Amino acid sequence: MITKQGRFAQTFAHKDIAFKFASWISVEFELYTIKEFQRLKEDENQRLSLEWNLQRTLSKVNYQIHTSAISQNLIPKTLTKDQINYIYASEADLLNVALFGMTAKEWREANPDLKGNMRDYATLEQLVVLSNMESINALLIQQKLSQSERLQQLNNTAITQMQTLLNSKNLKLLK
Repeated sequence: MITKQGRFAQTFAHKDIAFKFASWISVEFELYTIKEFQRLKEDENQRLSLEWNLQRTLSKVNYQIHTSAISQNLIPKTLTKDQINYIYASEADLLNVALFGMTAKEWREANPDLKGNMRDYATLEQLVVLSNMESINALLIQQKLSQSERLQQLNNTAITQMQTLLNSKNLKLLK
């Protein structure tokens, strides 16, 4: 705190001290400050939630590209519905293993108390990479690569992209 006396007397205080002093003088001011802080935190949480939801939605849209490539290239017309579902699940798990290191079943067994799936608990960076991997896998499927070859390429892509995103200054600014 700095105080000057004389003809141009002034008192200066750090903003934290000024807020505390004003709160001590006026209960209304203290209540206003608390309410404003709560509003700002809610706005911040909503903004972060919107970014995550946007990436989750983008991932779902790219998944349609992925499933289209599966249906056009990997599913013969003579399969049963259960066999077709198995192929789709196998391809989804290919992406899960490449990015998260485990299948959906392994994640559910490791997290029995959580609702939803592993993608619902993914970080923003993981959702960006997943979205990219869905498009890449669709392209690799069209190129007739085997599942093991695709897994290797997708895993390398996931590692490279995650490292890049985690070191990105622009993404750190969003957080």
